[in-house]
Amino acid sequence: MKMTFRWYGDNDPVPLAYIRQIPGMYGIVSAIYDVPVGDVWPLDKIRALKEKVEAHGLKLEVIESVPVHEDIKLGKATRDALIANYGQTLRNLAACEVKVVCYNFMPVFDWTRTSLEMRLPDGSTTLAFDADAIEALDVSKGIALPGWDTSYRPDELKALLHEYETLDESELWANLEYFLRAIVPIAKDCGIRMAMHPDDPPRSIFGLPRIVKNRDDLERLLSVVDDPANGLTLCSGSLGADPRNDIPALVREFGARGRIHFAHLRNVRTNAEGDFYETSHRSADGSLDMAEIVKAYFEIRFEGYARPDHGRMIWGETGRAGYGLFDRALGAVYLNGLWEGLEKANRA
Repeated sequence: MKMTFRWYGDNDPVPLAYIRQIPGMYGIVSAIYDVPVGDVWPLDKIRALKEKVEAHGLKLEVIESVPVHEDIKLGKATRDALIANYGQTLRNLAACEVKVVCYNFMPVFDWTRTSLEMRLPDGSTTLAFDADAIEALDVSKGIALPGWDTSYRPDELKALLHEYETLDESELWANLEYFLRAIVPIAKDCGIRMAMHPDDPPRSIFGLPRIVKNRDDLERLLSVVDDPANGLTLCSGSLGADPRNDIPALVREFGARGRIHFAHLRNVRTNAEGDFYETSHRSADGSLDMAEIVKAYFEIRFEGYARPDHGRMIWGETGRAGYGLFDRALGAVYLNGLWEGLEKANRA
């Protein structure tokens, strides 16, 4: 298992030099953030990012994410040109020795939370989701979600949501299948493995369809193009927000088939109403048995990439909520410690 760390480029308050000092750290997961969605990522920008990361003794072999344009998700007439651009971006990434590309197919909104600063009993703050609070929001009057990056002006968002009003899950599936059948052969040809991230949270929000929520959705996704180039980012925190999802079982099933290319390791505390908040990675702190999840990866001889996903904000750290240095560094060391313990026990 190759341990990696998410880094948001020069605007990230966490220096690469600090990440390099985390024991057992293999590489950086990043992206090009100043290219509009749908445009080709220039080769020179990718090379510059790679050189910057490698100058600190780290690898850049995973990209998270290459966003999928909304016109592709909606199945609009412009999608073929946008898919062609996406394919050229993959070729440019492959030329810089990128091995895995994480992406998602969530309409309009990426990961969604109702609080970025829920205070825990120990004084740390964390990301949280309240299902009732989401249902009470009227998105037609604008977005007031914490962390929402105002990607769209109010009028643009309203128009986009209107376009999705007539799109159901079956149509979104059809548009995903169209995308995969076009893009996976390109990825395979240039040696990249696509790694779909599940919906976060794994439920419909604002009436928008969500189609990557559980075991059956993952199976359907992989069956569209049954090839290792069409794989998964298995996010324990996203799927684990639904208590019906058995994360160790998913790891064993899909990992044994070689279809998990990227592991997001995060713990959450959930309830039956669909609310959750993010905890430390430690099994005792959340609803997920992280030790059992890591054991499942060990059993299937996982050699892919992993990262400690979102962390709490601890020790007075400020910055991008969920992406501070301290708690994610603790998570990386904890996860590597679990792995080392399994290796030693296996040799005994």
